[in-house]
Amino acid sequence: MAMNRDFIQIKELEGDLKISHKKYDFGLTVSTREIVLQKPHVNYHLRLDDIFSIVPFDPPGGKGIPFQLSHYGNEITHAGTSGSSMYKVYAHKAKVHNRSGIFQLGPMEFILPIHRDLLLAISKYGGMDSVITDPGDGSKFF
Repeated sequence: MAMNRDFIQIKELEGDLKISHKKYDFGLTVSTREIVLQKPHVNYHLRLDDIFSIVPFDPPGGKGIPFQLSHYGNEITHAGTSGSSMYKVYAHKAKVHNRSGIFQLGPMEFILPIHRDLLLAISKYGGMDSVITDPGDGSKFF
């Protein structure tokens, strides 16, 4: 499956690119200073310094929910069958880049599938020392 043509190119990435993972309608890019969540027509930039919590999240209907992106005030939910564990990411602020421009947002909560390699990079470059192994499936979380 080809990458979605509706992704907005990441114009500015703070820090050095470390890892990027993209599927047809969802992408996560990790640099030494930020995470970029990509969806068709919109990118969310979260500085690693602004993230104050990443915790495991079990979707109400399990992992078989079709992909969706929902906006509930300051909560962005992306749930689906990504093959990656779901996590709730809390940030003091975020920046959104869409076709209308770039805007600063206040406190945000994101629910995302995060692949283990991306999670380890976020931990390493975000200075999150407390990485715990979940004995259930071997995934890591903070």
